[in-house]
Amino acid sequence: MRLRLAQLNTTIVDFTGNLARIAAACERARSDGDEVVVTPELAVTGYPPFDLLERPEVLRAGSDAVAALAEASRGLTLVVGVALQNDQPGRPAINAALVLQNGQLLATIRKRLLPTYDVFDEDRYFQPGTEALVLKLAGRRVGITICEDIWHHDDNGQPRYPVDPVAELVDRGADCILNLSASPFDIGKPLRRVELVRGIALRHGVPVAYCNLVGGNDSLVFDGRSFAVDGHGAIIASAPAFVEADLRLILPLAVAPRLPNPAQIPSSFSTPVANDVRAALVLGLRDYVNKCGFKRVVLGLSGGIDSALTAALAVEALGADQVSGVAMPGPYSSPGSVTDALALASNLGIRCPIVPISQPYAAFHEALREELAQYGNAPADITDQNLQARARGTVLMALSNKTGALLLTTGNKSELAVGYCTLYGDMNGGLAVIGDVPKTLVYDVARTYNAEREVIPEDTLTKPPSAELAPDQKDEDSLPPYPILDAILHRHVVERWSVAAIVADGFDQPTVERVVRLVERNEYKRRQAAPVLRVTRKAFGGGRRVPMARRMPE
Repeated sequence: MRLRLAQLNTTIVDFTGNLARIAAACERARSDGDEVVVTPELAVTGYPPFDLLERPEVLRAGSDAVAALAEASRGLTLVVGVALQNDQPGRPAINAALVLQNGQLLATIRKRLLPTYDVFDEDRYFQPGTEALVLKLAGRRVGITICEDIWHHDDNGQPRYPVDPVAELVDRGADCILNLSASPFDIGKPLRRVELVRGIALRHGVPVAYCNLVGGNDSLVFDGRSFAVDGHGAIIASAPAFVEADLRLILPLAVAPRLPNPAQIPSSFSTPVANDVRAALVLGLRDYVNKCGFKRVVLGLSGGIDSALTAALAVEALGADQVSGVAMPGPYSSPGSVTDALALASNLGIRCPIVPISQPYAAFHEALREELAQYGNAPADITDQNLQARARGTVLMALSNKTGALLLTTGNKSELAVGYCTLYGDMNGGLAVIGDVPKTLVYDVARTYNAEREVIPEDTLTKPPSAELAPDQKDEDSLPPYPILDAILHRHVVERWSVAAIVADGFDQPTVERVVRLVERNEYKRRQAAPVLRVTRKAFGGGRRVPMARRMPE
């Protein structure tokens, strides 16, 4: 079978644009003599459409697209993902793979396993399929699956679901498996996918072709990395990460199943974490800006590492002419905060006007002087610090409003986790670019920019982190050292360990209790935060749903 996996970057409910991408892939396939074209999951509709699936006009548009898809399939077979109206009692839609051949609809395959964990909520919208349908395509007996259909086993090899669609297809005579996928990126996910697909091939002796979505849609970033394995689990072809691509291959025949063997993994599946995260954030930021209709971005530059990395990512994603920084020195800002911000801006080639906040900050104090005096006049207390942050937030929002630029927040995951951030201040903005990047990883990603020349000033990389909202302030005055904090946060937020388990792993009990208490008590802040680009297995946002009104830990 001469196969083309069309690794596409689609936009949710952009039916015209998505159909054009699919048609172009089919045209390339015809020119090259390919027999079968496979798209990612829901390529016509875009993924994930969420509550848009409750709108009849969206589902009608999916049905109306069949005519255009039939034309695109002229001279070949097209296997394409789309959401359609459910014609049975139950959920409003079906998650389907249409099989079209030379202008005719051969079959409609329904997704059978509907994930409801982490960022997924498909059982809310889709009616699951029940049939294991094997089709004869290009001389092969083909089993078609949609994303979760191949994730019957979890990372530990344990069954997630009572049915195994792949096993049923093989039992019915399938000699190869095609998978249409929309699997979002997180650290370590590419290798987990490879091991999953290799396991399927080894258990059943059948080759598997896996076509994954690429691009950013809201908080989710899809890395592509489509690939195929033979019946022995060896990777025979793979597509690049974080870009649209066509992966052409000849799918080999089935073989006798055998025990696992070491496999050579392409380097694109084991990229260094910092490089992978950088690429994911650049793609997620670029697509968020473009798909939401913005042209440019603005952000505050403090001279610190978080804003420096955010600015570097923005320039890589959009170009220097579409990025503006603003330095906003306050009463406790060090001279280096401005000089480092200006040096960064010069290195990146972006504008960075200086807008001091001393005057609006003083005006706030004067307006509130009598009222605040009733509660004491401690210098640089939390009220005073937050007034500075909110003065900066007001400046940035004014510039965003005036220019139409999207305001980027610059806080990292460590700060967001423990509430070391100010509502309506540094949390102002439309996208939290590094809001899922722990502070220690922020440094690692930032250093990738200095591999060939100094982009981020060395002083920014080496000086102690500080919010500079009080005299001689350092982050470690309020928080544990970041390596310790991030290790505790990973265990609690990502791995979901209890306090007792973290302490048993060698961490100081009072420190662990304090960190966990801060995480739990700051849920209300995270609910009001900008969308976070997800790069870890558990990001703050739709994949972590914690009530705010509840009994807090002692």
